[in-house]
Amino acid sequence: MAATAAQAAGAGQTVSTPSSRPNLIFLVLDTWGANWFGCYGNANIRTPNIDALAERSAKFTSAYPENLPTIPARRTLYTGRRTFPSIQIEQPGDPVRLRGWHQLYAEDETLAETLKAAGYTTALISDVYHQFKPGKNFHRGFDVWRWIRGQETDRFETGPLSSIPLANHLHSTQVRATIGWTPKARIAQYLLNRRDWKSEEDWCPAQLFSEAGRWLERNVNQETPLYLHVESFAPHEFWDPPEAYYREYMKTNYSGPRLIFPPRNGDQMEPAEVAHVKAMYAGYVTFVDACIGKFLKKVESLGLMQNSIIVFLGDHGTLVGEQDQFHKGENRIRVQVTRVPLLIHHPGKQWAGRTIDRFVQHTDLAPSLLELLGEKAPARMTGESFISSIENRGAQPESIIIGWGEHASLRTPEWNYIGQWRGGDFEELYDLKRDPEELRNVAAENPKLAAEFKRKILAHVDSGWAITKGSIAAIIER
Repeated sequence: MAATAAQAAGAGQTVSTPSSRPNLIFLVLDTWGANWFGCYGNANIRTPNIDALAERSAKFTSAYPENLPTIPARRTLYTGRRTFPSIQIEQPGDPVRLRGWHQLYAEDETLAETLKAAGYTTALISDVYHQFKPGKNFHRGFDVWRWIRGQETDRFETGPLSSIPLANHLHSTQVRATIGWTPKARIAQYLLNRRDWKSEEDWCPAQLFSEAGRWLERNVNQETPLYLHVESFAPHEFWDPPEAYYREYMKTNYSGPRLIFPPRNGDQMEPAEVAHVKAMYAGYVTFVDACIGKFLKKVESLGLMQNSIIVFLGDHGTLVGEQDQFHKGENRIRVQVTRVPLLIHHPGKQWAGRTIDRFVQHTDLAPSLLELLGEKAPARMTGESFISSIENRGAQPESIIIGWGEHASLRTPEWNYIGQWRGGDFEELYDLKRDPEELRNVAAENPKLAAEFKRKILAHVDSGWAITKGSIAAIIER
């Protein structure tokens, strides 16, 4: 382990003087909603390392995305700019052809580019393979970027299906599927990727956070401040924790297939299979927390807790049995999928243990962090800094809108409405005072209110095209 500046000086070594400006360590986790943390009130899940960070941080209880899922969310996070509604672009080499899954626009100005121009040494360490598909450019503004390979359907390995235990991971509803863009094919690719894993250190989250720690260790004594951005695909599917973490939650005997990617609906599964899947996700969450814990210990040992802002954020959550459903989805943008954890540790502020209930969205992260770092946000960023809210000076927005493809959610403190702005008449409405877990759709009982919320979503979409379209859209239109 590299010595800190003080240790090295004591040993007679010549070292550079670390910057007096604060560092920024930004951790983004995929598919980990706020309802799956002890610090957010889940007494059945073990997340001791994030819970400990929460005790030293400002904790936001009403943080939500602006656009979903993976790539649209990161376009918002990186640019601090509204990205919903999004256009649909088909890119070579990417089987995901959904709205908003394209690269950053040429005219976008990212958080990393802004900090690099301000003199920061910047690094992106990620295992979110979608960011590195042909044509994507999410490494913009980073001095170095590293891709940990092997997550989900990353084409990391090839080989015959006979080399993997595919049948041991398929639900009965998945067995007959042909190999194509199907759950069966996706599971097969992942099993090829992980066939040589032997210990916990081989899992992608362990590799990711170990690499992040190594980068900090090698750069801790830079004369420039550091911006480290870590993107963890876990606990996104596949829900495949090391066995000890799964057994922590699965107390009964289970002899069925290891369902790392279960069916989307619980009515397709037996009760024992449902319990098994829930234990798989819970075990994966606790494993990822343990990997983060090792990373935070490295941060502490390098003396970086004293001069670093640390941000912990989820992109979105998932359904793990609520309304008898599993996985996220474009029309499943209820609280379990949309409410995300957001923690901000600032060594120079008295924020430890502070709770902020005000609505904030992904759009607001980049301008807020730039304010904390004393840097000016680019004019192209449409998000608004929420730092005054931490000091109890910010007004609560009356509502927020969260988009996913051709669906959107309008959320107020009292209601969550989900509807289609294009191509259909799907709608749900939840009374949050009576049903905070959003389990009972009352749209049919409140048609006027549902209609009012849908009008607001349509107006929001109409107002957004001039903001969210960029050079790629202009090229396509020509």
